[in-house]
Amino acid sequence: MALHFEPVVADDFEPMLELRMAALRESLERLGRFAPARARERLRAGFAPEHMRHIGLDGERIGFVTVRPVGDALHVAHLYIRPGAQGRGAGAWVMAWIQDRARAAGLDVTLSALKLSDANRFYLRHGFEVVGESDFDIDYRWKAVRA
Repeated sequence: MALHFEPVVADDFEPMLELRMAALRESLERLGRFAPARARERLRAGFAPEHMRHIGLDGERIGFVTVRPVGDALHVAHLYIRPGAQGRGAGAWVMAWIQDRARAAGLDVTLSALKLSDANRFYLRHGFEVVGESDFDIDYRWKAVRA
């Protein structure tokens, strides 16, 4: 298994939107919140190729991640793996990369996940702690070990 990152460009928006909707659909449907128009608006509002990376596996794009500095943390705005590629270690590989970057910079990592999403177990397994909750999301923080 050869995981790698690829840069994101403006023309990647539509395929990334398709991947995002495929990855989130089941969780959003559980919450009664699946709406393609809203998904498009939310990705468009946070579409920043300079902070984004495609996640590739053996030459195929299987996901993407968006990480940007916000205050005293690196904020993970998106981390999506195509449903058929989940459970094979790509998410853990990306999370290790994010946490290594955060440690090196002396920053924490923040993110939010949909309530009722399987992603919540993933984040807890990777050392994140719940720091807040809203109607549809759970907010997490991972604290970088500071010497």
